[in-house]
Formats: sequence, structure tokens, C-alpha cells
Amino acid sequence: MAPLPGIKTTFEPAKVIQPFYTGGSIAVDQGGRILATCLGEDVLLVDLGNREQLTRIEGMITTKSSVVTPSASYLALCSRSLSMRIYSLKSSPLSVSAIVPELLRSLKPHLSPVIVTATDSSGTLLATGGAEGLIKVWDIKGGFVTHTLRGHGGIISALRFFEVTVAEKPTGGSVNTKVGTKRRRENSAVQEDEAMEDAVTVNGDSTRGFRLGSGCEDGQIRIWDLHKRSCIAILDSHVSIVRGLAYSREENVLVSGSRDKTVILWDTRSWKVRKVIPVLEGVESAGFVKDGSLIYTGGENGTVRLWQTGSGREITQEQRARSEGEGIVDILFYESLQFLISVHADQSLVLHSLDPLSEFSGSGTLPPLPQLRRISGTHDEIIDLAYLTLNKSLLAVATNSEDIRVVSLASTGESANSPSEIPGHFGADVSLLRGHEDIIICLDVDWSGHWLATGAKDNTARLWRIDPDHLSYVCFATLTGHAESLGAIALPRVTPPVGSAAYAKPLDHPPQFILTGSQDRTVKRWDIANAIQAKGAPRATYTRKAHDKDINAIDVNHNSTLFASASQDRTVKIWSVEEGEAQGVLRGHRRGVWSVRFAPKDTPATSGDGGPIAAGRGLVLTGSGDRTVRIWSLSDYSCLRTLEGHTNSVLKVVWMNPPKGDGKEKRGVQVASAGGDGLVKVWDMGSGEVQCTLDNHEDRVWALAVHPETNTLVSGGADSVITFWEDTTAQTLETATRAAIDLVEQEQQLENYMHAGSYRQAITLALQLDHPGRLLNLFSTVVATTPPEAGSLCGVKAVDEVLGSLAPEQLYKLLLRIRDWNTNARTAPVAQRLLWTLLKSYPASMFTELRPSGGNKGVGGGGGVKDVIDALKSYTERHYHRIEDLMDESYMVEYTLREMDEVSFANGGGSGDGPSLVVREDRDVVMT
Repeated sequence: MAPLPGIKTTFEPAKVIQPFYTGGSIAVDQGGRILATCLGEDVLLVDLGNREQLTRIEGMITTKSSVVTPSASYLALCSRSLSMRIYSLKSSPLSVSAIVPELLRSLKPHLSPVIVTATDSSGTLLATGGAEGLIKVWDIKGGFVTHTLRGHGGIISALRFFEVTVAEKPTGGSVNTKVGTKRRRENSAVQEDEAMEDAVTVNGDSTRGFRLGSGCEDGQIRIWDLHKRSCIAILDSHVSIVRGLAYSREENVLVSGSRDKTVILWDTRSWKVRKVIPVLEGVESAGFVKDGSLIYTGGENGTVRLWQTGSGREITQEQRARSEGEGIVDILFYESLQFLISVHADQSLVLHSLDPLSEFSGSGTLPPLPQLRRISGTHDEIIDLAYLTLNKSLLAVATNSEDIRVVSLASTGESANSPSEIPGHFGADVSLLRGHEDIIICLDVDWSGHWLATGAKDNTARLWRIDPDHLSYVCFATLTGHAESLGAIALPRVTPPVGSAAYAKPLDHPPQFILTGSQDRTVKRWDIANAIQAKGAPRATYTRKAHDKDINAIDVNHNSTLFASASQDRTVKIWSVEEGEAQGVLRGHRRGVWSVRFAPKDTPATSGDGGPIAAGRGLVLTGSGDRTVRIWSLSDYSCLRTLEGHTNSVLKVVWMNPPKGDGKEKRGVQVASAGGDGLVKVWDMGSGEVQCTLDNHEDRVWALAVHPETNTLVSGGADSVITFWEDTTAQTLETATRAAIDLVEQEQQLENYMHAGSYRQAITLALQLDHPGRLLNLFSTVVATTPPEAGSLCGVKAVDEVLGSLAPEQLYKLLLRIRDWNTNARTAPVAQRLLWTLLKSYPASMFTELRPSGGNKGVGGGGGVKDVIDALKSYTERHYHRIEDLMDESYMVEYTLREMDEVSFANGGGSGDGPSLVVREDRDVVMT
């Protein structure tokens, strides 16, 4: 008996953390739930509560500005291609968490790119400001222009709709803080131009209080009366780009923020300056909170600051200025929200709670607004990652930055009900570990997941203490001593004995040592325990000149007696941890080695290229720029097996968990590798064959880790995507076994139906099982029924009823089979009889509306209905031509036979030895 085939390993992308914001315009509805963000050339609508994608709009060429109406009914997108699209947003009938965008219209709003957009509080008007200095006001639902406002001489940088609550005295012209003849003439010319505009009239007195404020790159602010269609005030006190405009109905004041590092309050009755507040930073956004009594600002320092409207005093305590990449580019806020959303230059969003303002009396100061959540729009290029904590509920991610991002891996069911709640959903940012001054290259965790070591380009390594229960993520130690950037770091792998103090309280027992490798070609060992006892900074126990080129990776074996260093010099060296002495060298790779891993403790023996592979002293796994993965023996430092299959450099390798179980469920030792080709491959170490190839990245995969319990692989790449690959081998095996059993049962049932003459069940099941041979035999028996039942089209009335009540997908599949049978002269009669039955049983419209289903697209090469009909027509015509030729030939045979019947032989004539001639007067002479 042949042995059972091995189990086919399968992995499926169970969860994915992917970017949703890569810069550009961002908008939110007044409920604070729906975010409109730019992702490359696409626009996403995202649920702010759990980062779930609601919909994706593709095809916008670099969206420049986007806006969502307050009620989230409409979405307007303006791109650099000078087009504007207006979408109607509706809930999906299939999912409550999805939105269906319906394109209402596509317009060309300006002759230059739209820089800024704004909507009014009712969500009926949309204002667009272009780079040419022109402002247009649109009716969103109707899609037409209601106002065209000219006057600015540069790029429009800010827009704000508002409605004044007090009557304004007609001034007969514009009010200017710097009154001059030239400006009055300019405003007069603007009014004359507006009088000539053929714009749609806005009817009713309700529009008399509607205003639009606009800011320009030259620092000028204009106030437009939407009822009069004219500029009623020019505010000219800023000397740089105006970025923030907001209006307070309670205070009757307009606030403007500019990059000239000032905020100005304007009285909306006289349009004169009420107060100038020097904020000493370029302002990107400004607005009112707490019924207009406080002003918020955000700008290049990356902090949200609060100011009193009346006195202009800052009430937030002094905050440290952030780096340039953390500067605030916008702040989103509605009066209905209990938080501010600050958008930062590093594509991150921060939610700031406004709860402390409810207890503020007006005197004293407040600490900075507490941060409710931090959301990363994109993780940039992912360099390395690792599971944290004992239950592996957190993930440490090293991105192309100087910070480590700690991400939650909680299940989706634990997500926050609203954006302002503390996050617990999958993919939520938990903390940001700051301390390094340059990009972090490598990281590693200890057995408990509570101690994280990182190495960076700032030539230092850091040890972090991770305590999520107390929300404590602090730098425990800083290791300084390397002359160049660190490229490799490793912690001990030994698990303390069960019951020991170190096992019970890992947070109180840091790792014994840290190993680091650098571009300075040296490896260092740092004793953390001795440094704690001496109450000083950790110092290197030893330093070894390890390689001739950069060191890319370091790993420690399971009992922490050996460590391996991999280098660009194409070698891997094995060292003793205690003395730092070289034990052996692994040579064989033709390019630099990017990754090295010791085999886990319980790795069983397997077979290699030269025979069985015994674990012996241990095995080492390496991945190289020569596109190969190699397995080495620590007994003689020889290469046991070479795995080839990647088309680019192998950047990361890991050992899968040792196989468990026995019988059918037991599989061999497996390893996984990630490459520059964007693929993750799982290999069987015994056979050297690829078990499966995982593809969900569009760029090189730098990071790879495996869950110690579930065998889940997590991969991170340069495309900012983190994919969690779930091991579905057991489910796949169970599904395949169940499908095989069901197939046997169904085939037996089909035989029973055919034997019992249950045509309806037999035909339906044969179509479902896709058994054309049995289906043909069944129909051949029906067509050959002698005599056929009276009134039947195909020979049996029961079959007529079945063929006349087929579902559309069954009818289409049967047409495909009839098409195939019709190509053979032996089975054509059955096909023609069935086709005749179908044409008599269904109207023509039924056939024209047929569409190939997902399961029928590839059946027999079936295309659309037109292709099937064309094939039936051509072969049917061929059959008819063949029958006509047979009929013509039958006439000749009939004539010959008739003529032969009239020829008779002479009885008794002649000698009897040969034929005789019988001559008739009216006939020719023939031989008889």
C-alpha cells in the first residue's frame, strides 16, 4: 500500500495592519467617527474608533484637498489633475461598518490646483480656494457655482464659513485696518466685477448673516458677504501665510493664525484688531473651545497650546518643542466633540482630551491636554519587529525612525466604542518609545517579552522595561561604546526555572547581558546585572574584532552558551558567550549574510543533502544576499542543506515551532524566510522543498517573527504593511478530508438516483458535482426511450419538468455541456434534443440575461453566453450540412435500387453458361 502523502502546509493572512494616511489633506465629520484620508493616489474613509476601512476610492491623481460634510452625507475630493469629484455617502446594505460612495459629478473647479476647501455647518455649500487666488462657492447637491469671489493676489491658504449673529452697519465699502485710497479702489473694482458675475442668486433673508473668511499666502484676510456677493472687509495685519481661521459666536470674534508666529483676534462688528497674541511658533491651525472663551493653536513645535480669548494669556504649561517631523500640520475639531485631533507631519494623529477644561476657572495654568490615543497613519518602512509580554499581546515595531512603536494585538471584539475611549483594538498604538537620536536598526526581546533591547544609528543600544499593566514603557539602560551604528543586538534565551523569583517577576529581573554588533566590525558583551549592583552605567565586558565588514545579525543559542554573528563579509562566526572566543566559522555563502538563527531546543533530527541530520550540538539557520537559505551543523560547522527559491536577497530567517503530535498531524521541521522579492517562504527542512509561498507585500520584507504558541508568522515590509499569517494546515486537512467524504457520499447518492429513475435529483446532483460523463449517460438514456412519452420534448416528461425549472447557474452550466457534446457527431443527437427542449422551455430573454458565475468561468473554457451560442450555432450548421449531404446521397442510392428492380434475368434463354441479353423496344440493352 502506498504511503499517505505528507500534509500540505498552508498559511492565510488572518489580520493585516496597513497604512491609511500618507500625508496631505485630512477631514472628519462632526461625529468624530469618519476620517477621510489620502493614501498615495487613493482616498480612504476610515473609522476613527478602530481604524477599520469603510471604503476606498481609487484613481485620484494625488489628492490635494478633501472635505467631508458635518453629517458625513457628502465627500468632495480635489486633485492635482484639476478635477473635483463629489460623492454621496450611504451606508452599505451588506455591512453596517461599510460605506458606499456614489459619484454624483466630476467637475473642473479651477484653472489651477485647489489648495483648500471648506463646508458650511449645514453641509450644503462648499468653498474651494485655488492657487490662482480665486474662490468659488458651490452648491454640493446641485453641483453648480453660487459665488465666484475675486480679489486675492496669491494662493488661498485658509477658508472658513460662519454666520454673524448681530446686525452690521452698512459701510458703503470695505473696512480695512490699513485704510488707503489704493485699497478702496481695489475693493471697488472687485465689487464691479462681482456685479457682472452671472451667479445663481441665493434667495431669502436667512443668508444675510452668512460670511466666508479667506486667508492668503500674502497674509491678507478677506471677509465675504455671501448675500451681497462682495468683500466687506480686508484684514491686513499678518505678514506671512494665514493657516487658521475660526469664528466664535459667543465672543463675536474671528481668530486667525499665521506662520508669522502670531494669532490675531478680530472684532466682527468693526473688523478691527482686538488683540495680537505672539505665540512664537509658526501656526498651522487655530480655533475656539469652551464656548469661545479659549483658543487652541498648533504649529511647528508639535504641541497643542491653549490661550484665553479675553486676556490672550497662555494657560497651558510650558511644553518641550518636538522635532520637525512631529510638527502639527492641522487640528480637526467640532463643538460636538470632546477631543481635538492633531495631525502631525510624521503622518500620525493624536486625540487630545478636553475634559480638563470643564474644571478650569480662568486663573492659573493647566498641564498639557492629556492624550487619549495616538494613531499612526503609516508605519513607514518596517525594519524589525518582535512580540512583547508573556501573552504576546503587544508588538514592538522598529520603523524607519528613531522611535519604537508598541502596537496592540488585542482581538477586534475588544475595540473601543468611540474614538475617545482608551484603545484596545487590534493595531492600536499603545506607546511610543523615544530616546534614540537616529534610526533604529535592530531589536530583540527576552524570554518574557518584558525586556526589549534596541540598537540604532546613533551608535548606542538601549534596554527598555515594558510594563503594560501599569502603562510603563521606560528606558532602563543606555549602552554607549561603539564607534559606528549598531546593526545587530541579542538578549539571552534561557528561561528561568519555574518557581524562581526571576520566573515569577520578570519585570524585577532584567537580562543578565546584552550582545551588540556594529558597523565598526566589533561585537560587545554588556553585563546588565553587574551594572545594577555597581549602580553605574553598563560597560562592555569584552570587545572582539569579529568580522572584516558590517555585522548584520547576532543570535544566542537556547542555553546562552554560544552566540553567532553574521556579516557582510559572507561568513558567520560562532562564539562562546562567556569568554568571547571564536569557536568556528561557517563559510559557503557567496554574498553577505543578513540573518542568523540557532535552532530551538527541542528541534528533532531530520534528513539532509548527505543523509540524516542529527541535532547534535545544534543547528544554525542563515539567510544571505546570494538568495539562498542554508542549514549548518555545529558539530563540524558544515553546510547540511541549501534551500533555493527566492529571487532576491534573503533578509530574515526564523525557525518554526518544533512539530507536535503524531500520526497524520505530525510534520517535519520547518523554517521560514523573508526576502527582498516581497515573499515569505516556508520550507520543509527534511526535503528542502518549499511548503508554501506567502505573498501580501509589495516591497522587500525586512522583518519576520513567529508566535511561540500558535505558529503564527508576522511579517513587516518596506511597504509599511504588517501581515499576520495564521497556520491553517490543520483546518485545511480537515476541510479536505471532509470534502473527500462528502464527494464519495454524493457520488453514491447520484448512482442511487440514476438507478431509481429520480431524474430531478440526478440531474441536479450531476450538475453540482460537475460529472459530464454521467450526465451524458443519463440524458442518452432519456433520449433513447422507446417509445417516447406522449407530449414530451426530450422523451420523458419528468425530465422536461426538470430542464424547464433550472436555476440560472445550472442552466448556464448545462449549456456549456451541450456545447461540448454538440462538437461530436456521436453525441450531437442528444445535444440537439436537449437544446431543443431548453429553447422550448425558456423565453429568449432568459438566455440573454445569463451570466457566468464564479465557478463556471473556467468550466470547459466557457466564456460569455455569446461565445456559447456561437459555438452551438457553428457546429449545428455543420451537422445540418452533413445531414443534407447524406440526403443527397440517399437519392442516388434510391434511384439505383429502383433501376435495378426493373432489370430481370432471362429464364431459359441462352445456354445457361453465361448472361443472356434481354432486348426490349423501350429500354436500353443491359447485361443479365
